Amino acid sequence: MSESEQRFGEFVVVRRHEQGHVAELVLDRPKAMNAVSTEMARSIGEACDALAADRDVRVAVVASSSERAFCVGADLKERNSFSDAELVRQRPTARRAYTGVLELPMPTVAAVHGFALGGGFELALSCDVIVADATAVVGLPEVSVGVIPGGGGTQLLPRRVGAARAAELVFTARRVEAAEARELGLVDVLGEDARAEALALAARIAVNSPVGLRNAKKAMRLGQGLDLRAGLEVEDAAWRATAFSGDRAEGVAAFNEKRKPQWPGE
Repeated sequence: MSESEQRFGEFVVVRRHEQGHVAELVLDRPKAMNAVSTEMARSIGEACDALAADRDVRVAVVASSSERAFCVGADLKERNSFSDAELVRQRPTARRAYTGVLELPMPTVAAVHGFALGGGFELALSCDVIVADATAVVGLPEVSVGVIPGGGGTQLLPRRVGAARAAELVFTARRVEAAEARELGLVDVLGEDARAEALALAARIAVNSPVGLRNAKKAMRLGQGLDLRAGLEVEDAAWRATAFSGDRAEGVAAFNEKRKPQWPGE
């Protein structure tokens, strides 16, 4: 499969698998186990902007180049040097990294190998599906260093595992190893090789209609937390946005002609 790469700053690479409409956002600061510095956060945000605008990408995989970690969260060595004023100024840059992943319009899959702690686990939680391997260790330990999860963790984790389970995990700051993480629903798929399995899952997703995928994701995200009646209205709007698309016409034609669809993506 042919690939192309685009680097964003020193610590983030976007790798496009051109034949399969899959892109990887690779966290590439292995010496620091992908601790998210201000520069790295800025690069994640810029990479997400580029991916969101690329209509050829149907699925994005968030992965790591580190053998030891997916991401260990905020760069606390850098944070320790900040004045209060500097921390305030840095906050929008940090938020942009997490919301950039969360708001990607296409389906997203996290490939968690090794530690995914604090902001690292929040990056994974921002994805639609989390694939992990036996090395994975996840958690939100922020209260143990005097802060709270600030990359979406207090909102995303309860939506994933329920309020009481999330409270126990956040309040104890404990780390959870792979088998228990799968049992608790902190990760969705547990396999032998997180990146390989994430890419395989992405490839299975990417054969489907890009218009359908984006609108299905939008419906699920916007409908979350609404009552059923309001959620069904969100779904109906997403259905209408899809039903009169070129993808719908091609999908129905391909089904009836017993061939693989050639999605126009619009």
